[in-house]
Amino acid sequence: MPLTDTSIRNAKPSTSTVKLSDGAGLQLWVTPKGAKLWCLAYRFGGKQKKLSIGAYPEIDLRGARARREEAREQLRAGLDPSAEKRLHRLTRETSRATTFGLIADELLVKKEKEGKAPATMEKKRWLLSLARPLIGTRPIVEISAAEILAVLRKVEARGKHETAKALRSSIGQVFRYAIATARAENDPTFGLRGALIAPVVTHRAAITSPKHFGELLRAIEGFTGQITTKVALQLMALLFPRPGELRLAEWSEFDLDAAEWIIPAKRTKMRRPHRVPLPKQALAILGALKEQTGDGKLLFPSLRTNRRPISENTTNAALRRMGFAQDEMTSHGFRAAASTILNESGKWSSDAIERALAHQDKDEVRRAYARGEHWDERLEMAQWWGDHLDVLRTGAKVISMKPASAR
Repeated sequence: MPLTDTSIRNAKPSTSTVKLSDGAGLQLWVTPKGAKLWCLAYRFGGKQKKLSIGAYPEIDLRGARARREEAREQLRAGLDPSAEKRLHRLTRETSRATTFGLIADELLVKKEKEGKAPATMEKKRWLLSLARPLIGTRPIVEISAAEILAVLRKVEARGKHETAKALRSSIGQVFRYAIATARAENDPTFGLRGALIAPVVTHRAAITSPKHFGELLRAIEGFTGQITTKVALQLMALLFPRPGELRLAEWSEFDLDAAEWIIPAKRTKMRRPHRVPLPKQALAILGALKEQTGDGKLLFPSLRTNRRPISENTTNAALRRMGFAQDEMTSHGFRAAASTILNESGKWSSDAIERALAHQDKDEVRRAYARGEHWDERLEMAQWWGDHLDVLRTGAKVISMKPASAR
């Protein structure tokens, strides 16, 4: 006869365990100490087995019957309910131990092994450290979009809109790594796109007018500070690398006979070697510089020790000393100047200019096929650029060259 709530409440303990049946294997066991426990008797693989469902009244009659039906469904599917219960418990325990912080640490180790630059790793660690206080110890499968948004809002409230955007991306990388390693099923950051305040893009200041760029070149020529600082500015104008690429440059990267500089992948933004042709003007400057710093590792060692490079602010500070304000010109601005003047000359293909700037094509399909460096054109362009800077520096009249299609 099936059990009722009344019969369950009225069940009394005895000197031995009393087993009350509800049918289809579901039983209520009343222990001598008065505990009332739900159990399911069933057969699997030819053996009699027992599944512990839980205690009454935490699990009432309706709940116990629902658990019985779940177990019967598993049996019909050829599964052992006891084994499935153990697997579920282990999975739950593993999930609770698999925290956001644990996955984040694994991802950082993976990226380090993949050869990411130290500066990139330092920034990634710093960004993820912003998330750890709130979600670092939370099981990654339990973290909601609302929790992540709370983390991002704290950063955003300090006016750090660009940081908040970068942090959302970094947190998303952790979730996607968890998905790839079968420890999460979704990335909550995907639904947060558009939730943050869009950062205002501030372009680095640059002088792009040929006339005013000529004035800048003359100011560099007359610079009376450290000679190595003057050389660094001259090479920034001639070769237009990223400031950090030049500041950390080593003599071993230069082949003056072959007239080329190969920037190693670890120091380039795109993490691939970048080959730079050296015009005769750069070769002359480098030849003179080698007499001063060539006995060391670095082209531009610090004044305090030749084991460290000049400060990242050295060239910008020199520009300030020469009278160029921060909103007028920066060391990174030499790249914008070169890009603008080379494109406006109408003499060179945009692909050659983009390769010279070590830019990556935003079109992934096009990038996969446009592997050429346009080296021959870049050689010719590098020497034209060196000669053109000589003209601009002397203040000679510059005739605008329009593309043939525009004439």
